[in-house]
Amino acid sequence: MSRMKLLFLQVMVAVVGLTIWHLGSTVAIGVASNGKPVHLLPPFFFSTPWDVIKRVVTMFVEGSVYKHLMITLIEATLAFAIGGISGVAIGFWFARKPLVAAVFDPYVKMMNALPRVVLAPIFALWFGLGIWSKVWLGVTLVFFIVFFNVYQGVREVPQVVLSNARMLGMNERQLLRHVYWPAALSWVFSSLHTSVGFAVVGAVVGEYLGSSAGLGYLIHQAEGVFDVTGVFAGMVILMIFVMVIDFVVTMVEKPLLVWRPGETKTV
Repeated sequence: MSRMKLLFLQVMVAVVGLTIWHLGSTVAIGVASNGKPVHLLPPFFFSTPWDVIKRVVTMFVEGSVYKHLMITLIEATLAFAIGGISGVAIGFWFARKPLVAAVFDPYVKMMNALPRVVLAPIFALWFGLGIWSKVWLGVTLVFFIVFFNVYQGVREVPQVVLSNARMLGMNERQLLRHVYWPAALSWVFSSLHTSVGFAVVGAVVGEYLGSSAGLGYLIHQAEGVFDVTGVFAGMVILMIFVMVIDFVVTMVEKPLLVWRPGETKTV
């Protein structure tokens, strides 16, 4: 499929979704007993696409969103960086040290099973209501995604490849650089694409539960006064924000995976 055709189909999905939302929230399907029109998607609960777009534009034109966007960006970037780097490092370590992996396996699974929402108040107590409680909440989400992907990617290196590399005289450092790292790289970027959203989720959930700034704070404030348009506007900005970060990850990924034919381009 050509890139243009793929882009057209992606745009059409958005157009169809917005059209359904617009018709459902603006076209009456009946009249209530009190004489008011009945909608499939009542505007009080769902707002309308046009109102949401106007609110987003207003927030950017007035400049009220930039401060909150920057705070969420800092929190999500720190969570993404700390969680990603530590996940890659510890994932490699566990994959290369089976005994260490076996000893810590139940503890890793127990920690991964903890609901992150439960950790948010604890982090707020430990690190206060500043950015670091949100950063560490995001780290707990990012770390395990990256860790498990890297761990699995390194373990799945074929033994034949390792045997051949050792026959050619490679030491452990050369194996790490020329065999393990390339084998795990696609797993790393696959996990990073998923982690982008989770880093933002961690930051926003932390802001939602307790903060004085950030996109989560904006959404929480809008919910508090039943401003559905404001809630949807915050969600739209959040989605655009995640897509931009994911695009940056893709731009970094392409030159690093250029050796894999067909993996980084649409044919």
